[in-house]
Amino acid sequence: MSKIACHVLIVDDEEDILTAGRLLLKQHFASVKTTSDPYQIPTILAESSIDLVLLDMNYSAGATSSKEGLHWLKQIKQLDPNVTVILMTAYGDIELAVRALKEGATDFVLKPWRNDKLVAILKSACQQILDRAIVQAPKSNVPSTFHYGEFIGISPAMQRVYQTIDKVAATDANVLILGENGTGKEVAARALHQKSKRANKAFEKVDLGAISETLFESELFGHAKGAFTDAKEDRVGRMEAADGGTLFLDEIGNLSLALQAKLLSVLQNRQVIRLGTNKPRPIDIRLVCATNMPLYDMVKQGTFRQDLLYRINTVEIQLPPLRERKEDIKLLAEHFLQLYSKKYNREGLSMNAQTLRRLNAYYWPGNIRELDHAMERAIIMCDGTELHEEDFYFAPDTDSKPDQGNGEYTSGPVLSDGDHTLEALEKQMVQKVLVKHSGNITHAAKELGITRTALYRRIEKHGL
Repeated sequence: MSKIACHVLIVDDEEDILTAGRLLLKQHFASVKTTSDPYQIPTILAESSIDLVLLDMNYSAGATSSKEGLHWLKQIKQLDPNVTVILMTAYGDIELAVRALKEGATDFVLKPWRNDKLVAILKSACQQILDRAIVQAPKSNVPSTFHYGEFIGISPAMQRVYQTIDKVAATDANVLILGENGTGKEVAARALHQKSKRANKAFEKVDLGAISETLFESELFGHAKGAFTDAKEDRVGRMEAADGGTLFLDEIGNLSLALQAKLLSVLQNRQVIRLGTNKPRPIDIRLVCATNMPLYDMVKQGTFRQDLLYRINTVEIQLPPLRERKEDIKLLAEHFLQLYSKKYNREGLSMNAQTLRRLNAYYWPGNIRELDHAMERAIIMCDGTELHEEDFYFAPDTDSKPDQGNGEYTSGPVLSDGDHTLEALEKQMVQKVLVKHSGNITHAAKELGITRTALYRRIEKHGL
């Protein structure tokens, strides 16, 4: 699995934390720097390209007030307003969390962290950074008339999406966004928020696929001090943090029936009760949900509650896969070409007609995210001034080829003759299952009979 093009700085006065953070995060991000001295922050930001700072809140011996962290948060934002800051502390405090978010922090992490949760939070933050960079990148080759918020596209399928967003954004109607992985569901959610009357309030994203059942209530509803073993202080939940703004629940199809029932109760009553308390707290949120899973089929199978589906889908937005908006492939490719040419100092690169024809013919099982990564890789691998077909990686046998008789597309790698090593077989099988499930790690891991962590290791191992 390729690393996210995001450069991270960890600031903490404990060497063990720095070492653990560096070893964990360097597996997922382009670079990870560390320092135990917050006074080095200005120098590091001046000398290095840092996208995200994971910032400890206390540095003096015995300090628990977190005033130092707030001070350095302000300093970072003054030095570079574009740097994303995620705060971490062993002392969870609701008032501190709210204040930190107002001061410009993106999120708040309690120590000791859970590795999978920390990685998920940082990946989400880095994806927002990359999305922002795409919007802010020069668009001389992609006229502004081809843009709708962070979307790029002129196809009829996308025009219908834009029209729906325009109609729905001004209301507080709950919206369900459906679409394959990589089609831009979070981009659509942010467009709804930015065009709504809540645009100047919080936009809280929660990746439900990354939250364990044991942490679900604490994460969404918050908890009181002493509610469980590690609950050392009161903590605000994501729903309260989104009060007055928009709550985006991604991967809602991954929730178990038990958690669906808890979520439904909160949505019906529009109030949350923190773990360890009996006091209801009213919430005023605009709810947007997204999934790549077939919720209507899941209702028939009894794995998704029908009443919850009715609650979250006042309006549905179906995002088309890239193969159904071929008119946009050239625009998107030119956009990514310009973006990554600048990033890697390869300006002046172009694509020939044959390469564009190949991009249009490809099935794009990973959709826009796959095109993004494919363009970045091609620009890195290209030797001359023109991108050629051989500079790209295309998953074997995933071009648009309808099967005879049913009109469905075939997809999935076919093992080449003579390539029968166990390693090659493993790579092809992992690749095939990932394509089948449109990149959904949970479903792919289940079909392969391995854990999500084991699947991530194999994706990393084979460079998928």
